[in-house]
Amino acid sequence: MALHMSSRGIAALKGASKSHGVRSVPLRPAGLQSGACRMPARQLVSARVAEMTRPTHQDDEAMFCYQCEQTKGNTGCTKIGVCGKTSQVAILQDLLIYQLKGLGAWANFAHQTTNLPTPEVDSFVKAAIFATLTNVNFDPERFVEYITKADDFLQLIRNKLAQAGVEGRPTAAALPWFDLQGNPMDFSLRSAMAGTPINADTLEALGEQVSLLHRREVMGEANSTLLGLHELLTYGLKGVAAYAHHAEMLGKVDASLDDTFEEVLAFLASEASAAPEAVLGMCMRLGEVNFKVMALLDDAHTSRFGHPTPTQVRITPVKGKAILISGHDMHDLHDLLRQTEGTGINVYTHGEMLPGHGYPELHKFKHLVGNYGGAWYRQKKDFAEFPGAILMTTNCIMDPSPAYADRIFTTGEVGVSASKHLSGTPGAKDFSEVIARAQQLPGFSHEPEAKEVTVGFGHQATLGAASAVLDAIKAGQLSHIFLVGGCDAPEPSRKYYTDVVKGLPEDTMVLTLGCGKYRFYDQDLGTLANGLPRLLDMGQCNDAYSALVVATELAKALDTDVNSLPLSLDISWFEQKAVAVLLTLLNLGVKNIRLGPQLPAFCTPDMIDLLVKTFDLKAADTKHPQDEIKRMMANA
Repeated sequence: MALHMSSRGIAALKGASKSHGVRSVPLRPAGLQSGACRMPARQLVSARVAEMTRPTHQDDEAMFCYQCEQTKGNTGCTKIGVCGKTSQVAILQDLLIYQLKGLGAWANFAHQTTNLPTPEVDSFVKAAIFATLTNVNFDPERFVEYITKADDFLQLIRNKLAQAGVEGRPTAAALPWFDLQGNPMDFSLRSAMAGTPINADTLEALGEQVSLLHRREVMGEANSTLLGLHELLTYGLKGVAAYAHHAEMLGKVDASLDDTFEEVLAFLASEASAAPEAVLGMCMRLGEVNFKVMALLDDAHTSRFGHPTPTQVRITPVKGKAILISGHDMHDLHDLLRQTEGTGINVYTHGEMLPGHGYPELHKFKHLVGNYGGAWYRQKKDFAEFPGAILMTTNCIMDPSPAYADRIFTTGEVGVSASKHLSGTPGAKDFSEVIARAQQLPGFSHEPEAKEVTVGFGHQATLGAASAVLDAIKAGQLSHIFLVGGCDAPEPSRKYYTDVVKGLPEDTMVLTLGCGKYRFYDQDLGTLANGLPRLLDMGQCNDAYSALVVATELAKALDTDVNSLPLSLDISWFEQKAVAVLLTLLNLGVKNIRLGPQLPAFCTPDMIDLLVKTFDLKAADTKHPQDEIKRMMANA
């Protein structure tokens, strides 16, 4: 299937869900059949409420979360997140997502009825969703702010509609999984909290009534597939909104894409979300939108900082005062470089900021001296040993240890209670406190032998070598291309990705992106017979866009489609951005994707069966990397 046939991808998935035997997922009382709601939602909820009292969860379950790959036992975190978030933060995040479904529904209604623009709401929705990603914000007080702002923005939309003379409102179906506080379209925080102070503790008590833990209890094991589909769509939305938020911070906004986010939120509060096929169709639509969002973010980066070019990056330190910047937002790196110029402070990237060295407008700063440390999960060790100040710009933060809590700063949507948060808009952020702290700290007193890696193989640079790649394929000098990348995490099983890359034949090429590259980014794989480097670092996780552009162009040049290329995707996942990228790949019809090191806990056997039968999605065999290489080489 060619990459441009995304509409067929949606149709194929809807059809596949019927032909490949997705079991009905009836809510109690039985009434939902595959593809249709036989009993109206209002009757469903009436019957459900009539038979139930408030569900009680296990005494040892203070929360339930399975949105990331590291969830406890690959089933769900129930006391505290493996990521470190408290049960209170988890419940507050659930409450915020519940509110955003209602806010999105009202914004979607405003767009459809009056074409009323809602830029303030759109911007808030992206930022608020982003704050609920894994390893973004651990600060309960920040979530109190998001939750109260969500209520303010809901009132803002209602006021705008009234001023525009619009009568009516979005239709709020009575859905069984919104049994205690009702449909989020009807929810008002101030009304729900009337006479009760609004703080983290009181909001936690309210949030328990709309939490994932509660919805899971209400829907029961019989409906775990439908719940998993809801969460697949929600987690994909979190990833897409994060990418759109990054683009907005660089000045790129597409209101039509923002409208889609609110359409998805409205869908999750609608009667249509009771039909599994409808949820799957919306997942594919979201995957289609994510491709456009990644293109928007690519344009935001390249129009501001230039197209990445192959650049050598030092990964050993140099003498002098130092600041380490981690996360994803390149505008923060640019602002930091501009403000530290002439101070004698050296700036190092960390984690997903490594690709920043490939952008000409960032690389030109001579005090951007290198990259320090590895992937996000190593930060407790890396940050403790780094002898300077640290700035965390986006997701991938961990709760700081005492060894560096007094010298790490956060900005944007990132938050931890123990650290100083720096507010401000891009271009107007003041990093003077970070600079002052770096000047107080010793910096590096020694300078080991230089060691370097190469970054900067974005789609423009890689396509510049496309003719050489095609010639190598035709001449038999390049037998296979592997995309090995995605997220990294600490499990020993992820050594599989190192072993795969090390074990590849010398006539193969590796494309990589995301922090998964840290498993092998410093390996010298040499060159192909025609001199092409065998390892090409394409950038951050969102630069999956570049990989797709390259694959599409190669397919065109060979007069075939992507699935017929000598190309294998061996993807590691961890959090919700990876879910968004996966939905994009599935929507584009890309097959034979290996996903690991383990499949998402929110994917039930029914969901996995459908994905396997429709897209040939495979779980990576992490115990047998050499066997996997043989299978991938054979396109099996």
